[in-house]
Amino acid sequence: MLVDFNTLPEDSRVWIYQANRSFSDEELSEIKEKIDVFLKDWTAHGSDLQAGYTIKYKRFIVIALNQNLNKATGCSIDASVHFIQQLEKDYNVDLMDKMNVSYKQGAYVAYKPLLDFKKMAKDKAISKNTIVFNNMVANIAEFNENWEVPASESWHSRFL
Repeated sequence: MLVDFNTLPEDSRVWIYQANRSFSDEELSEIKEKIDVFLKDWTAHGSDLQAGYTIKYKRFIVIALNQNLNKATGCSIDASVHFIQQLEKDYNVDLMDKMNVSYKQGAYVAYKPLLDFKKMAKDKAISKNTIVFNNMVANIAEFNENWEVPASESWHSRFL
């Protein structure tokens, strides 16, 4: 059951998929339609899942699930992973690789392999004040407060 992302409770679980590039406006329109269809029909053992999504910076797909209504099961999580993998194929984009880092360079969002990010930290090309995206947040409250933060306030701080 698709609902507006902003109407979901703050303890709703989130999954964040970061793309290795920005989507075009045309791609975003198509992707939104596909996510709408998927979330409208997303179930766990036949029970509707109340879910919503948002897309940030034309590259982060954030899916949220109100687990107070029905919890995701192994099968429903598998279905969502298969859906994301299909988006990867359809748009020739990487959404599942957790070994990459996105961070801000001014208004621009940069995307680097973790090894490159570590080297940049070592070379002082980024600092504790560099804004990073902490895709490890677990729910909407954390997403709102701790997703886009200075590197010093995220797991990224271990490299600084």
